[in-house]
Amino acid sequence: MAILGKAVRNSAFLVSNPCDGNRPHGKQKGKLSYLFDHQLLSFEQFEQAVMFSDQKKEPLETILINQFKISKKDIRTSWGHFFNVPSVEYNPNHPIPDDLMEGIAIPFLRNNMWVPLGVELGKILIATDAPDDFQRIDEIKPLFPGKPLKVCVALPEDVLNFISLFNEKSGMAGIDEILKQLQHEAAVDEPEFELDEKDGAVVQLVNKIILDAHAQNASDIHIEPYQGKKNMQVRLRVDGICSIYQTIPYSYKKAVVSRIKIMSDLDIAERRKPQDGKIQFKKFSGKEIELRVATIPTQGGLEDVVMRILPAGEPLSLDKLGFSKKNYAAFVEGVEKPHGLIFVCGPTGSGKTTTLHSALGYINQSEKKIWTAEDPVEITQPGLRQVQVNPKIGLTFAAAMRSFLRADPDVIMVGEMRDKETTSIGIEASLTGHLVLSTLHTNNAPESISRLLDMGMDPFNFADTIISILAQRLILTLCKDCKKPYHPSKEEYDELVREYGESDFMANKMPPYSDDLTLYQADGCEQCHQTGHRGRIPIHELIVGTQAIKRLIQKSAPVEEIRIQAKKDGMTTLKQDGIEKIFMGHCDLINVRKVCID
Repeated sequence: MAILGKAVRNSAFLVSNPCDGNRPHGKQKGKLSYLFDHQLLSFEQFEQAVMFSDQKKEPLETILINQFKISKKDIRTSWGHFFNVPSVEYNPNHPIPDDLMEGIAIPFLRNNMWVPLGVELGKILIATDAPDDFQRIDEIKPLFPGKPLKVCVALPEDVLNFISLFNEKSGMAGIDEILKQLQHEAAVDEPEFELDEKDGAVVQLVNKIILDAHAQNASDIHIEPYQGKKNMQVRLRVDGICSIYQTIPYSYKKAVVSRIKIMSDLDIAERRKPQDGKIQFKKFSGKEIELRVATIPTQGGLEDVVMRILPAGEPLSLDKLGFSKKNYAAFVEGVEKPHGLIFVCGPTGSGKTTTLHSALGYINQSEKKIWTAEDPVEITQPGLRQVQVNPKIGLTFAAAMRSFLRADPDVIMVGEMRDKETTSIGIEASLTGHLVLSTLHTNNAPESISRLLDMGMDPFNFADTIISILAQRLILTLCKDCKKPYHPSKEEYDELVREYGESDFMANKMPPYSDDLTLYQADGCEQCHQTGHRGRIPIHELIVGTQAIKRLIQKSAPVEEIRIQAKKDGMTTLKQDGIEKIFMGHCDLINVRKVCID
């Protein structure tokens, strides 16, 4: 009890008569009362957590989260109940309150553990870990004279994350302020700038667009100028959906494009041909962002620019890619084989490269030599020898693969097999004892076999080497913060059965209709911008190279015959996998239909 007594004296977690059986009581139960009341935390666990916190010199909430698996959401809720104020969590897409941050030093915010989040109903929203620290609140009020405050509670980690997010934009004007500056500087309709690194407003504007897109987890930035005096439009693609981010005065459409071309080391004077380049954004802002840039000439002597924000960091673990148990086991079995061909197919932006790198990460061990040829190298892994292809100098996928075969490989990954030469070398490599992984731009797994045969591949060699073909798509998921369970009507259930296929529905032992059947829907909240959807998960269709499939390949069977046999062998179609994820509560039928034809 000495430990508990210390906790009561030195913290606000429990106050007054700490023990009654195994639960605290008293008029003031403390910041963790909600966890005790809802049996999320036992008194014995609390004592242990206090002891670990003292020993490791770590905050108590960190110990509860990491060692006792108490969710951040439950701790935030408990703190909100105790302080009787709303609780907030860190959101990397939170808009930057540039006007509120102006003039406030970042170290001051960190040292005092608070941050302004925005304005809500005329009140300035302040997040802090101690809403009852009245001295701290009194220090905040003079910074926003004449404006009432609304104080909410947040975990210290979340407060610091908000500060770091806002600090990325420190010293940079807000987008509206930059646009006003542009309009003020405009003296002619379409000024032709000889831009350099010191051009103020345009430089700030391009940097702001890239930083905001990265903060919103956008995959692509679209710069779209129009003829005449129509303003230029900037759109961001987030979770596969394009939306308008901002419009820019028409008089600066050429200046913005020129600035991006300077950052990409492209030819500013060349406006008649498409150009490709890269931006290492750290050179211009200090933020570790890499972008792939494509410029395309459009009508009226203008140029569109599309910037792909390349993913950073290590690949996802293979077991976190949303595979069903059956598909996961079959795919892992194929990846572990010493030689053969594995294809991942789907349209651009369907996560093929991520899946391949996750597969390589699964087998990436010191005893295996792994070579990759990619365009571009988006994900890096220690232990992989990665090559950036460059067709302009003759370093194509085919040339890289020929070199790999002389470099003692165990595993070869090729970014894409788009021609006969590359595919032939891949089959040759797999026949000579190497595991080869690659991607194809095809709609589904059975169609991939037909596409490869149409390229002129020898059916017998191809049949001998094929291990598996995985088709995948990314679909929007229901927002985890606002999704809620509901009981579907019989009509809604019957529609899911029809979409799945009645015979397959029964054969695969899908859930029967009952009073206990639960699906999920999301109405929208602040976290998902009232859309009801946030994030994406993959759905899969996996053909395994069984003996029956190999025989069909050898006789160049039509796609439909291959599909029928694959389903007999246990293949689940893309739509069926999506419907299974509906019953698991991840998504809804509308978004499954958006990416699945049949």
